[in-house]
Amino acid sequence: MTPSQVTIIRSRRRKKTIQTKSGNGRLWIYLPAGMNPKEEQKWIERMIKRNERWAQKKTMRQSDGWLIERAQELNKKYFNGTLNFSIRFVTNQNSRYGSCTSLDKSIRVSERVKTMPSWVQDYIIIHELAHLIYPDHSKKFWETVDRYKYAERAKGYLIALGNEQIAEETESPPGENILSEIEGQ
Repeated sequence: MTPSQVTIIRSRRRKKTIQTKSGNGRLWIYLPAGMNPKEEQKWIERMIKRNERWAQKKTMRQSDGWLIERAQELNKKYFNGTLNFSIRFVTNQNSRYGSCTSLDKSIRVSERVKTMPSWVQDYIIIHELAHLIYPDHSKKFWETVDRYKYAERAKGYLIALGNEQIAEETESPPGENILSEIEGQ
């Protein structure tokens, strides 16, 4: 970040806390007004580095590389690393959050999932990985997916997004088709 992209704001009301805000390629650093120049410079450098690391993590998280890495971690944890598959983000899924073709072992995840909490992202990935073993929504499929400790919470989150089909199908008796797919609006 160049100095012209960083704005330092000193506040007399601020006694100890240091805060940053960022947007549009700019960074605002809020400091206590009475801080000595040496300490101030140390904090400015520290906050710039922290913001750069956060931006780098955010960019990585939005890439196929992150998705592949995360899916492999979940494969190891929930499927003993036995699944072979390809996975990628796609822009053309407007009615689903994820889909799986078990014949060629390919998983596609809607780009809309990038903005969801990590525990919902994990649920969607696990759901699609389970389809590599169970191409349907059988009882065994749901037993596999529901091993994920946040499965119910993630289903609730997706329902709260306004996915009526999920809400209707989650009321089915166990073993019946709860979600025809992880569908969105």
